[in-house]
Amino acid sequence: MDEIHNSDNTLRSRVDGYGFDRSDDQHAEAIDKFMASYLSILARRASRWNNLLSSGERISKNRKLKRFCRKGIPNEHRKTMWMLLSGAEEKRKANPRTYRLLLDSQKDERVVETIALDLHRTFPENIFFSSEDGLQRPLRNVLVAASLYNPDKGYSQGLNFIAGLLLLIVKDEENVFWLMDSLMNNILPDFYSPGMEAVRAEQELLGEIIRWKDRELHDHIQEVGVQWCLVGTKWFMCLFADVLPTENKERLMACNNFQEMVAEIQEVIKNPKSLNCHKLMKHCFKKLGSFPTTRIEKMRQECLMRVGEQ
Repeated sequence: MDEIHNSDNTLRSRVDGYGFDRSDDQHAEAIDKFMASYLSILARRASRWNNLLSSGERISKNRKLKRFCRKGIPNEHRKTMWMLLSGAEEKRKANPRTYRLLLDSQKDERVVETIALDLHRTFPENIFFSSEDGLQRPLRNVLVAASLYNPDKGYSQGLNFIAGLLLLIVKDEENVFWLMDSLMNNILPDFYSPGMEAVRAEQELLGEIIRWKDRELHDHIQEVGVQWCLVGTKWFMCLFADVLPTENKERLMACNNFQEMVAEIQEVIKNPKSLNCHKLMKHCFKKLGSFPTTRIEKMRQECLMRVGEQ
């Protein structure tokens, strides 16, 4: 049976639009309520994107495009825009046979075995990843090809969730391969290197940004004894693909230890307000103030130096 009854005796699908089983999701009704009110926003954004892309003008990275991206790229344009803006489309056109040649080449069996173990751990609640006939085979192909194409990086856990999400949205394994290559070599070039120095530095940077934006919260977390790596490792390795929403400062400030803090975060995510992606993004970019790139990069380099000295 593909539908279940809500508390008000209406019907909703057991799976969402991306294939995630939500029959036991305590947030499902809140999500449905939010989406009912969010449809008009989605339609308005889609109309503006359609006008932008049908204008015939060359797509360039400018403030207007940044603003459009922050407000959300409609599903129907995500594949095109992600490929274009990441540089993946240019790579694909310059190397039309590379992906297939990688799939036909000699594999490192140890890497293949490691990837095989992670296939069953990748979104097990998603119907499209439940068998080889679904997205498990394309996921394995993408991850194996990416490890062969980047022998200095190989394969690391976390990449499976990123590639999995890309497959759900882009629905084309060769395009996902080039998106992954752009991610690993251009967007986050040191994140997936064996020493993971960049990931460690990014967690230090998280602490510095919280110190800058909310000194009281920073000092409280330090007093509780929480290391930034406990907070941020999975966020950054998976690029938020398999983690909880952000915490609420006021609730966290009432915690006396790490266990209480975790319990409070788990309570926070039950709040329907945390499900409203539109308001959350507006809050991030307006209420928290600006995050100048030059300042962030300077802080990042300082964090990298500290990590290198450890």
